[in-house]
Amino acid sequence: MLLAALLGGTFMTSGAQAAGGRGHHGDRAGTRSGLNRVDLSGWAEAQRRADKARHRADKARRLSKPARTALAGAVAAPSRTASALTRQAAALAPADVTAAADPSTLVLFDTAGPYGHLGELYAMAAANLAGHFGTVTARPVQQYTAGQLESYSAVIYIGSTYYGGSVPDAVPDAFHQDVLTTTKPVTWIGANIWNMAGSVGVPQFTQKYGWDPTSSFYDDGGSVGTVTQVSYKGRTLTRKIPAGQDGGVLRPNVLTGPGYPAVTRLAEGLDTTSGHTFGWAVRSANLTYIGEIPFAYVSESDRVIVFEDLLFDALAPGTAERHRALVRLEDISPESDPAELRAIADYLYSAGVPYGINVIPVYTDPKGAYNNGVPETVRLSQRPQLVSALKYMLARGAVLMNHGYTHQYGNTDNPYNGVSGDDFEFYRAHVDAADSVVYDGPVSGDSAVWAQGRVTAALAEFTLAGLPRPTLWTTPHYAGSRTDYQVFSANFNARLERSLYFGGTLTGAASDPNRFIGQFFPYVVRDVYGTKVIPENIGNYEPEAFNNHPARLPADLIASAKANLAVRDGFASFFYHPYFPVQPLKDTIEGIKALGYTFVSPAAL
Repeated sequence: MLLAALLGGTFMTSGAQAAGGRGHHGDRAGTRSGLNRVDLSGWAEAQRRADKARHRADKARRLSKPARTALAGAVAAPSRTASALTRQAAALAPADVTAAADPSTLVLFDTAGPYGHLGELYAMAAANLAGHFGTVTARPVQQYTAGQLESYSAVIYIGSTYYGGSVPDAVPDAFHQDVLTTTKPVTWIGANIWNMAGSVGVPQFTQKYGWDPTSSFYDDGGSVGTVTQVSYKGRTLTRKIPAGQDGGVLRPNVLTGPGYPAVTRLAEGLDTTSGHTFGWAVRSANLTYIGEIPFAYVSESDRVIVFEDLLFDALAPGTAERHRALVRLEDISPESDPAELRAIADYLYSAGVPYGINVIPVYTDPKGAYNNGVPETVRLSQRPQLVSALKYMLARGAVLMNHGYTHQYGNTDNPYNGVSGDDFEFYRAHVDAADSVVYDGPVSGDSAVWAQGRVTAALAEFTLAGLPRPTLWTTPHYAGSRTDYQVFSANFNARLERSLYFGGTLTGAASDPNRFIGQFFPYVVRDVYGTKVIPENIGNYEPEAFNNHPARLPADLIASAKANLAVRDGFASFFYHPYFPVQPLKDTIEGIKALGYTFVSPAAL
């Protein structure tokens, strides 16, 4: 079942034109990232059902112990709205730790239960982000041994399996105890924090952390409500979960009686059903708790930005505020118009904006879709005027980047027509009856040898055209297999893109070859493939809606850049097709600059 990435919108949709500017589809990022072939509706239902059972059991225990109930009513009333005690938006306190000079992160994840495969996907997303700061180790939580976290600068646990009922708790008691006693920063995301409280003792937990997970639940008044936004550092971030897919956000029951430490509400969730606000992310002592896993149904202005920034508190608390921007020109091919390229180059040079140029070295239309039925293939070396324009751009601040070999796959509609710039090169896809682009898996014959052949042929064409060898790569339509990504890593210094991360990458276990999580980043990371990835995180200009993606105008890109100001050392990175007029590009760049961003060269990263 195709969910988050595809139903929500993912990395590839069509554009107004393709690489040659002939009025057909073009490369586009899409507006979401998330999961593929994952039944989130079933997972969400199971989580809601399990949490209701826990809630009923808690009520039964309280009714059977009147004295305890009275005490709980006196000191443990749920915090429905922000208070002076718990709302500390002006001072988002870092964890009570000192980060190491060379940070290392331990990421622990669930593998048990019918949705155990989710854990690895989410762990890769967390590990990729932690890879911005230093080294990362990721392993199933059941492999944790006592004292292990002391070898790391910080720990992240992702509770994706709701332990209870028929799924016994797989989190070792040693981990619970170590979290309580360590001074290392621990970020706990999602489920099972109540099991830690039960393991170490509820009084011990509440006395250290000031809130009670055993009386904190996903529901508010009988349902998980409709949490539509998260506020953080003065920014309102989106949360858009399709109906039936929402497992809820835990509402921390902050204790306000004497003797409890203050709990900092780092980010505020808003439930538009009830009008209640609550701590979407809270911190006390060494523990930062986030009430949901924010890696599904992610957009460019999404609440995942909170987690992306909070990692600085644990791993680099001394980081100074800095906001940089990137722009690249997309889908330049032998059929591109040299005059259009020179016009954009002149504007960017006059504005003092360095940029990347993504070049497809061979344009092909194997069925003549745009050439009156006559097949056509044109190589970069056969277009001296275009090569001259590229050299003109390189002399004025551009960085040459490799964007596939042909940016299409054989004579196959993949998914449109087989034309360069329109179609996927390293992954199969089709457009379904609902007009959505659906990922189908690696191309037939995919292998390291096949992918290397494409890369070698592309690089040879750059040399034949008299251009320098590109050191940066962008995967066509941001989609390749795990094998393909490993080949790209071996040939280029970095990728500038959004990427797919496949099940089995961390565990080595066999997995559905089309089960992946898609992700984009707010800063440069070293990902689980071992590759430096330069961010593209706010999308691209697209004046028309199609394939169930809305139009995306300069104002939309600027709004996403504004949301990403919440990341203290983050980027606003986008791309632009040079067959569009210069003015929308100018509007976007000027708007991003006005927010305080400074444009930098991809080569400088």
